[in-house]
Amino acid sequence: MLDEVIAAVRTVAQQEIMPRYLLVDRQEKADGSLFSEADLIVQQALVEKLQKIYPGAVMAEEMSKLEQEALWLKGETGLWSVDPIDGTSNFLNGLPYFAISVALMRQGKSVLGVIYNPVSDEMFYAEKGRGAFLNGQILPLRKDVPALPNAMANVDLKRLDRKLSEQVAAYPPFASQRNYGACALEWCYTAAGYFDLYLHGGQKPWDYAAGALILAEAGGQMCGLNQDDYWAGPPWERSVIAALNADLFMQWRDWVRTHQ
Repeated sequence: MLDEVIAAVRTVAQQEIMPRYLLVDRQEKADGSLFSEADLIVQQALVEKLQKIYPGAVMAEEMSKLEQEALWLKGETGLWSVDPIDGTSNFLNGLPYFAISVALMRQGKSVLGVIYNPVSDEMFYAEKGRGAFLNGQILPLRKDVPALPNAMANVDLKRLDRKLSEQVAAYPPFASQRNYGACALEWCYTAAGYFDLYLHGGQKPWDYAAGALILAEAGGQMCGLNQDDYWAGPPWERSVIAALNADLFMQWRDWVRTHQ
């Protein structure tokens, strides 16, 4: 099944995303976030291909909230969680940092995940219990572990509570911080070892479903802002504190929780 999903994702990216890159107009949702006709076209193409691979329900970002919630409740035996273009703002502005994200979930947890950046041809993927990979190379790629003061962090400041975001900005315990605006790739880059630390205040299932599995299969550690079991967090607004290395994770988790 994994090979079929990888092939489907690559085909949709080549046929539907890249021909529209830099060529589509932006539109705005009711919540102010951006989307384009490419999001809708890619979503429909993925729905058709994924249901041929495994006939489970498909929950995707560009569906209505009522549709998403209904599908989530039906997904105990098998639910596809899909973001057709994660990082739509980047896609629309010509920044080459966006991806298709696809996960198969059972009982609220991911068992298969594929994330693909078609510009860089980075295909990240994992199956539960079988490790995580980037284009055939086992993750992580970078394995040296810095001390916390020398670490590189990916932090989405705007989704953190004000106190924590101010503490991170003013008194960071790490050396350097980045945020490129595509959750799926943030998870993958942490799994690869490009980022040492990860912090996000709240994600939807299609933001985390594939990436969390890929990080876990790469040996990474994760929890929520207020609970140690990452998967016990609210599914529609799930926060994450994560790191690839267990010792570094504990230091990062403790710092974050004492500065909330």
